[in-house]
Amino acid sequence: MATPDLTTLPKTHLHLHFTGSMRHSTMVTLAAEHGVRLPDTLADPRPMRLAATDERGWFRFQRMYDIARSVLQTEGDVRRLVREVAEDEKAEGSGWLEIQVDPSGYAARFDGLTSFVELVLDATRSAAAQTGVGIGLVIAANRTRHPLDARTLARLAARHAGAGVVGFGLANDERRGRIGDFAPAFRIARHAGLDAVPHAGELAGADSVRGAVEALGAARIGHGVRAAENVATVELLAERSIACEVCPSSNVALGVYPDLAAVPIRTLFDAGVPIALGADDPLLFGDRLRRQYEIARDVHGFTDAGLAELARMSVRASRAPDDLRAKLSAGIDAWAGRTEPAR
Repeated sequence: MATPDLTTLPKTHLHLHFTGSMRHSTMVTLAAEHGVRLPDTLADPRPMRLAATDERGWFRFQRMYDIARSVLQTEGDVRRLVREVAEDEKAEGSGWLEIQVDPSGYAARFDGLTSFVELVLDATRSAAAQTGVGIGLVIAANRTRHPLDARTLARLAARHAGAGVVGFGLANDERRGRIGDFAPAFRIARHAGLDAVPHAGELAGADSVRGAVEALGAARIGHGVRAAENVATVELLAERSIACEVCPSSNVALGVYPDLAAVPIRTLFDAGVPIALGADDPLLFGDRLRRQYEIARDVHGFTDAGLAELARMSVRASRAPDDLRAKLSAGIDAWAGRTEPAR
């Protein structure tokens, strides 16, 4: 029996960064239009490989990201990015996307934090109407900045809860800052009904994941793969049904693991930890969402039933509207050729 096409497997995408979602061709075009000189590393369409596990490597990665962000200079550029990412998600079989952005990186060019967020939300509504892909926005703070900045962003996110913002995150180098200092910002967000979705367990170990759960009240963990280094942390995630947004291609490209086989997808899955596969930054790492499912199948031995369960886990971990969740779940069951979830 032929393996079903992974493009037709209904999916949700819960770990995708705003600038990092841009098509490489779009970045090159916008750079030419706005007179932005791209370094050879960015101009080259081939995926990056960086040793970001040391601070110098992480700085290089952030520098590339900042330059890529700089090509977004007009309202039309932002709308183009959002429309194209929705088109790409549809082509990959995604029915729901949660895209993450730190508005601080764009505020100076777009009349402030609030104006930029409102622009992005309007762009997501238009793109969703055009493509049929539902889109929620996650506003993320930068953990290398002062925790008071995070509170400002949390209040901004809270004001738009129910109007397109679905979560509040914390990104950048998790080896920097004290996670407890960001707890007040996350309380603001959770009080507004937003999911807490901080990054943890990528550049730092299992203690980072536990801190995100205990100090920030995480509903999901961005990455979280290094929870696998501690049995008690894995059990905590499984007991509380806290999903890890696992991004295999990104983990290898940034040097977190030496190869795809070393990414502990199977370890977490077999322990009962929900998993939401994600692409992180396709602009820099090349692979989009479907490729992450191919990795689960071809490298980690997931059967069709296992792939369907990965897709179900992602749907359950999402903030998609109930009717869309039901539609996606029914589509996953149809793809798997049965009506009962995998046990």
